[in-house]
Amino acid sequence: MSIVLVGLNHRTAPVELREKLALAGCSLRMALEDLRDMSQVAGAQSVSEAIVLSTCNRLEVYASVHQPRDGMERLAQFLGGLQNVPAGEIMPHLYHHEGEAVVTHLMRVASGLDSMILGEPQILGQVTQAYEDARAAGSTGPILSHLFTQAIHVGKRARTETSIGRHTTSVAHVGAQKVMDELGPLNARRVLVVGAGEMASIAAEVLGRSGPAELAFINRTFNRAEAMAAEHNGRALAWHQLEEGLVWADAVISATGAPHIVIYKQDLSTILEFRAGRPLVIVDLSVPRDIEDIARDLPGVAYYDIDDLQSVLDAHLELRRAAIPEVEAVVDEGAAQFAEWLSGRQVTPVIRNLREWAEGVAAEELENTLNRIPDADERTRQMVGRLAHRLVNRLLHEPTTRLRMQAADGNGYGYAHAIRELFALEDITLECPRDRDGCAAPDAPPGAECNLECMAHPEEAQSA
Repeated sequence: MSIVLVGLNHRTAPVELREKLALAGCSLRMALEDLRDMSQVAGAQSVSEAIVLSTCNRLEVYASVHQPRDGMERLAQFLGGLQNVPAGEIMPHLYHHEGEAVVTHLMRVASGLDSMILGEPQILGQVTQAYEDARAAGSTGPILSHLFTQAIHVGKRARTETSIGRHTTSVAHVGAQKVMDELGPLNARRVLVVGAGEMASIAAEVLGRSGPAELAFINRTFNRAEAMAAEHNGRALAWHQLEEGLVWADAVISATGAPHIVIYKQDLSTILEFRAGRPLVIVDLSVPRDIEDIARDLPGVAYYDIDDLQSVLDAHLELRRAAIPEVEAVVDEGAAQFAEWLSGRQVTPVIRNLREWAEGVAAEELENTLNRIPDADERTRQMVGRLAHRLVNRLLHEPTTRLRMQAADGNGYGYAHAIRELFALEDITLECPRDRDGCAAPDAPPGAECNLECMAHPEEAQSA
């Protein structure tokens, strides 16, 4: 099995494409169920495990597959099929990783190194949630579960052991800062916050700390708007009062998490005549976007979506950039630990079967020996039993240690195959690594067994 990744993010795809592919709620559950169903399809393209990481700034599918190239092609087709996006529109924006590159990438993501805002705090929770969603859907398994658990651990270490987690900001913080930059001093300024989730709450908190602005909160669920208003010393509006709020406000921060537009250009056109020429600043923090993009064409409206916020100055950026080498060291350590676990997993079944075989032989010989000395007392029987147990441990210690070392060097499949042949361990099948030259024929079916050529490193196999 191989680990692969197919995805896109804020660096490779504009928000217009990211919002088409964004997954949340029911759509995410359905996507995970589709990926889970792929595991029941035999063939080179089958996907045995999958986890989807969907945020405002990225959509990535991590998978364990039989054959990397075919698996990645299938995942790319899967992404395009999510919202019937034509292949020609999505393919130029996708990136593909396999093996160690996937491990390193995920750990960098969890550590905040790959975020639009360096070190932003939300991504670790989003990685954790992606793993929990996959577990609930039954689409993950031992390999990706261990990978995500290790990545979450690395993300926590990065935030506690380095300064990447200090002086951090967030997209919501930057959105609030953009409003303040546009409005100037907040004294007597009015800001309408649309939505009642974490992003909206962070933005309101930043605005509340920065000046005596008047805040109003609106949400489709009125009691959530009331709770936000009580927490941030503002007032709540019912959803049918949206037009009133748009007329009243000097700025709007929208962060609903809705899967569709909630404020259209026509809604804004209707209220402009009641604003008596007052300009309106709109910051849309959502993906998919809450506000129709063409609203930016309206006179007197300054509209900014999430991609527009990258230009906002981050006063603490240099402090976090200084922590990058420390974070990368934590990432490298975590990736090495996962690689060691993964390589050891190749040989664990063989070690287990070898020990079972040896213990079976020892138990048989112990019984034969004790039958020849029927007058042996209980103490003697226990001493002979302990001797047999110690002999098994002593004899297997060195070969199992060396087998794990060979696995760490990439030779586990071949050596495990040799041990299985030498000791006739017939109850175990070793699937061949399909991305390794010299291990099996290119057209070998999934589940094909390894041969002894897997004992050589790829470069050694090529020179042989």
